[in-house]
Amino acid sequence: MRAIVHENENGLDGLTVKDMSVKQVTGKEVRIQIHTAGMNRRDLAVVTKRHTAEDPPLIPGSDASGIVEAVGEQVTKFQPGDEVVVNPGLGWQRKSAAPPQGFEIVGLPDDGTFAEYYTCTEDHVERKPEYLSFEEAGVLPLAALTAYRALFTRGNLKADQTVMLPGIGSGVLTFCLKFAKAIGARVIVTSRSTEKQKEALKLGADVTLSTEEDWNNSLSSENVDLLIESIGNATFNKSLDIVRKGGTIVTFGSTTEDEVKLNIRQFFYGQYNLLGSTMGSAEEFREMLHFVTEHHIRPQLDKTFSIDEYLQAFEYIRDSKNFGKIGFKIV
Repeated sequence: MRAIVHENENGLDGLTVKDMSVKQVTGKEVRIQIHTAGMNRRDLAVVTKRHTAEDPPLIPGSDASGIVEAVGEQVTKFQPGDEVVVNPGLGWQRKSAAPPQGFEIVGLPDDGTFAEYYTCTEDHVERKPEYLSFEEAGVLPLAALTAYRALFTRGNLKADQTVMLPGIGSGVLTFCLKFAKAIGARVIVTSRSTEKQKEALKLGADVTLSTEEDWNNSLSSENVDLLIESIGNATFNKSLDIVRKGGTIVTFGSTTEDEVKLNIRQFFYGQYNLLGSTMGSAEEFREMLHFVTEHHIRPQLDKTFSIDEYLQAFEYIRDSKNFGKIGFKIV
């Protein structure tokens, strides 16, 4: 099978397309013929941080939609021809306060979905929502699951609350925007790009502003209950300063420096809540699929690339050109 493979060199220079062997299925395994494999910023982090001198060739990728091509003799949930999506989480079945020991994400350390076929056990696969195209379903899993847990499991967002999303444009935050509006919450977004601000308004954002402006001055009449923080050091203290007293920050990522300086006295006098969030469990994955189906939510699909356009795709997400999700159309 053809696959995007990372080997020999660190970073994007180590990427190539080559033929890889197709794994035979046994037991509870299913083999999926991939239609669309969604791309996430995690994939960029994987290829830029691997020490390839010691590591074997790796197929990146965590998201996928496709058709079940073969099943092992113990499989009971699926049969060949079923349309499915891949759950990008491995080893986290039930909803819990934190992932269990041994939790992994598809695409590292084992091979992922940027290939013509992907094989996994049946408990890491769910049926594709019928109303979604393969392209839409293929870019759904990781970002939508991350958004769902951050907003609802961790952030406990309610319809009468206001959520703020600094740095709108990523797959996760566009899902956060759509999910929050689906339950009737008020949404404030920021971006350095005026075009991304305009796109956010089209999706239902109530207020948009520049990430670089004075948020307190611009939002003096707003009451931010929940803020989803994914930028890191560049915005963290602005985020803390804009959330109402007793409000909550949920952080799931850091596109700038990981380490932040915190005024602990300001924090405890403000009675703030700071929560971490990492993707989600298989139980939450099923909840998310039910939620998007109930509200007929579609991913914000920016662009798809062919498997041979791998370098353009990695550069596109590296340079934050996307508004929403991108992916590889394999079939």
